[in-house]
Amino acid sequence: MDEESELIQPQDQSCWATLPDVCLRRVFWWLGDRDRSRAALVCRKWNQMMYSADLWRYRTITFSGRPSRVHASDFESALWYIKKFGRYLEHLEIKFLNPYNAVLTKKFQVTMRGLLSCLGKNNNRLKSLSIQHLEMDRLVWRNSTRNSLIKSLSFFLKKMGKHLDYLSLKGARLTVEQGCHVLNSLSYLRNESTASELNIEDFFSHHLAVYSSPQFHKIMATFRNLTSLTLNYNCISDELLENLSENNAGTLWTMNIKCHIHDPHGQVIWGMSWAKLAKQASNLKVNFFFERVMKYERLARILLQEIPIRSISLRSCYFSDPDWSMRPTLMDLLPTFRHTLQKLTFEFNNNHESLDEELHLLILSCRKLFYFKIWAFLDVKFVERILKSQEEGQCTLRTLKVRIYTNRYETNEEDRTLREIYRKYRKLIDSELNYFVIAYPMM
Repeated sequence: MDEESELIQPQDQSCWATLPDVCLRRVFWWLGDRDRSRAALVCRKWNQMMYSADLWRYRTITFSGRPSRVHASDFESALWYIKKFGRYLEHLEIKFLNPYNAVLTKKFQVTMRGLLSCLGKNNNRLKSLSIQHLEMDRLVWRNSTRNSLIKSLSFFLKKMGKHLDYLSLKGARLTVEQGCHVLNSLSYLRNESTASELNIEDFFSHHLAVYSSPQFHKIMATFRNLTSLTLNYNCISDELLENLSENNAGTLWTMNIKCHIHDPHGQVIWGMSWAKLAKQASNLKVNFFFERVMKYERLARILLQEIPIRSISLRSCYFSDPDWSMRPTLMDLLPTFRHTLQKLTFEFNNNHESLDEELHLLILSCRKLFYFKIWAFLDVKFVERILKSQEEGQCTLRTLKVRIYTNRYETNEEDRTLREIYRKYRKLIDSELNYFVIAYPMM
């Protein structure tokens, strides 16, 4: 790419020779690395154009976690890229897909050490960093490898933290001590972090009561400019909400909270803590994502009426419990948020109870609801009732996605009815809705 002796001067009559730089950069922006390397050999102008910062601001580096000859060069090429173009990077995403053994995690750790070291020396533009789903609580991560990677990442964040607007370490699965050590690096020597978006969903391992950690509360108090915060419910406490009220009230717009069945979620949060945060951060919208936390008693302890909830997702992952009923949640709990709810996502096995009527009434009561997705045992006519209500102006959905579970292998009858419903409301669907409905055998 740098060998001038190999460069070929373009023909004078070629339109490419006189194409403005801004147009060339736009064309090259769409090319992959291999094609860019070839284009750089065409002429001196094109070679120089390849070093335009616009071409290298965004980068996703993917490492395969499986031993493969095809992906054997991923580690070397990633390091080569950072050395060559790392100084232009503004947004970096790193993926390490399902590491297979300790050899590959060690290779990843060594590569990351070199990558982060080079980036820390040559780059002062980085605004966004995402390193997701490392799952460092798995056995493929030896203690020495895990500790070395945490050390490299912490050292990098100490140096680059002042530049970062966005940081996602989703799925790292660290201990409380390890996680706090990494997060503390963002405010190194400054006692505050200026990051505006922080994603620490599944950042800590399952079963950890992070909400009771004084160290975690102390570190979260250093964030003074958060607009978006994504985390697990096992991190939520009155003290955290107090910190957000005091330090981020003028900026905080979004909180995304995941509650997993294996995460501790029995802590008591006072409604007045949420009320104070909602009052101070007047633009705040909260999105809840529940994984297998489905029982009314548990949900009622978490979904307090003082919370400005925008969306709720309830997923049971096909698990069925004949002693569990979704009806109280649909009839008594969720209507509490009818004035703020905009998105609802349900995925549950309700083979033991019919909920068509309750779901329909819930949709009608939530006047701001524009997104509705459900995977459940439903009557096919449920879809027609929703479309009829939409046609009559009783609801204002923009997205309707329904997977109708059945107890039969064949869904020919349901499919035929769904086609008739689509034909009947085709004009409405095509003009107003992002629409997807299907019958699905649940055997």
